[in-house]
Amino acid sequence: MLNSRPHTGIGLGIDAGGTQTRWALATGDGALLAEGTVAGLSALQMSKPDGRASVHATFATLAQDVLAIAQPVRVRAGLTGFGGDGAQLTLWLAELLGIQAAAIAMCNDIEIAYRASFTPGEGYLVYAGTGSIGAFIDAGGQFHRAGGRGVVLDDGGGGFWIAREALRHIWRLEDEAPGSWEDSAMARAVFAYVGGSDWAYSRQFIYGQERGEVGKLALAVAASAAQDAAAAAILEEAGRELGRLAMALIRRFGPRPVALGGRAAELHPSIAASMRASLPPDTIITQCAMRAHHAAARLAALDDTPP
Repeated sequence: MLNSRPHTGIGLGIDAGGTQTRWALATGDGALLAEGTVAGLSALQMSKPDGRASVHATFATLAQDVLAIAQPVRVRAGLTGFGGDGAQLTLWLAELLGIQAAAIAMCNDIEIAYRASFTPGEGYLVYAGTGSIGAFIDAGGQFHRAGGRGVVLDDGGGGFWIAREALRHIWRLEDEAPGSWEDSAMARAVFAYVGGSDWAYSRQFIYGQERGEVGKLALAVAASAAQDAAAAAILEEAGRELGRLAMALIRRFGPRPVALGGRAAELHPSIAASMRASLPPDTIITQCAMRAHHAAARLAALDDTPP
């Protein structure tokens, strides 16, 4: 805090995902002061001691970076995996930032991402990061979801799903024809990423890493799509999975514009193309490089409720 400069009405926005946590500072007139990134985190990590320690360490790094610029007055934080119990998370952030806990508002990261794309009631957001979800905030402010149930159960079309599908395909072929990985551009790229072709490397990677780290393997899948039909098929199926989320919301609430966002959706053009092909032809679809942490910072700065 000693390094921070005095500002008034500063809002801190946090967009915490499994791969990366982004933050931004904004003033009440919407101007951005600064932004940065720290390690990814998930509210689901709070269920285990080592996970809680990791989240606290990430918060500490974030607070140090933020306070080198300015001390925020209010905070809007969107966290992946957040289910409503943010008491401990709020307390940590308040202590680390030197502000009151009442000045911190927490929600699911997708609620912040939605507001970076639409006003309530305007459209549907399909977001593909490490996981995937379809989201709609109606005109009354109620949040509705399609998917977003976690990588163990589903999250089709997200980075973790792409990584899992690639490893499943590779190892099923190895069951039938050991050594066939050498003829697959995708398998060679995947094994180079995980450390080797022995099953022990894949096992340690898929079961020993945090979900955000596993999701990064999707980069290797996308990079091999031009040389490997299996990789291309996985990416096209990812697009159809994301289209399913949009269709679920369209069937429930009627036609509206759809925004596609998230780093997994940007891995390869075929993902967005496949999603578009799976939706009604008159659906308005935009692919946006949303800045949810910017939106969160501006929302925090504009909140004139006394903390």
